[in-house]
Amino acid sequence: MTQFDLTRRPRRLRGSGHLRDMVRENHLRRDDLIMPLFIAHGQGIRREIPSMPDIYQYSLDELDRELDALSEAGIFRLILFGIPPQKDAVGSDAFSDGGIIQRAISHIRDYDERFYLITDVCFCEYTDHGHCGVLREDGTLHNDATLKNLQKQALSHAEAGADMLAPSGMIDGMIRAMREALDEADRSDLPIMSYAVKYASAFYGPFRDAVDSSPQSGDRRAYQMDPANAREARVEARLDVEEGADLLMVKPALSYLDIVRDIRDQFDLPLACYNVSGEYSMVKAAAAKGWVDETAIAIEKLLSMKRAGADLILTYFARDIASHLDS
Repeated sequence: MTQFDLTRRPRRLRGSGHLRDMVRENHLRRDDLIMPLFIAHGQGIRREIPSMPDIYQYSLDELDRELDALSEAGIFRLILFGIPPQKDAVGSDAFSDGGIIQRAISHIRDYDERFYLITDVCFCEYTDHGHCGVLREDGTLHNDATLKNLQKQALSHAEAGADMLAPSGMIDGMIRAMREALDEADRSDLPIMSYAVKYASAFYGPFRDAVDSSPQSGDRRAYQMDPANAREARVEARLDVEEGADLLMVKPALSYLDIVRDIRDQFDLPLACYNVSGEYSMVKAAAAKGWVDETAIAIEKLLSMKRAGADLILTYFARDIASHLDS
């Protein structure tokens, strides 16, 4: 009879549920998740986004039912995206005292102080041209003019009561500009989570449906990163660290787990990744066909992001999978 050397038996550590739990290397918990919310101007709005099943635009008078569901699920970290009543060339609602996000912060604060409110600091949801800042006459983005408006938006969100700011436009110098404005306003305590590594991705399509932010001309490849580039991600992240970012983010997540790992290895700041709308919608579509187990796939995907090195995950699955996770 053939003899086998079975001194090493890795299966010993997989033999029971208790043991598997004891030696598990990575964990996905409710506290790891941040839920995006879309807040719309108006009344009586609870509008499902066609390309994002179970995700809605809410007016403030309809928002409470979603806040109830989130609190019952144990999800208290939110990132807010605004849909203004009208858009203009510079996205002025983004830094208006009466802007949709500014009013949403106040509303949620009054409703339940347990929620931690992160605000998206960008202009694509607010501009009539769909780009992430001020445009020159030739249609290209004016980087430095955009920085001045980012400072206005950051201060407006800070004064409204945001807990954290998350600039997402990939504008050169955005962290330094925001940090200088906040420091001058005696708000040096406010953390910034930078979309430090944001790719010009095809996975953003459903999000653009959600906030009507598709560019009216051209695209965003002149300021968002080329999906072919990896070393450039370190350059972008290093600049944001030097400029004063408190947390870093990689976006999208699933197709960029190599980048998540690289940024984790290079930098010691807390690291987030964004499980974006296209990644969400693909699972929803396959689950609707009965091809996959939605909850199992969602959890496995998010766990892969934790395994790659993410500390936090922004995901549209947060509310629905929370009951399957530990606190």
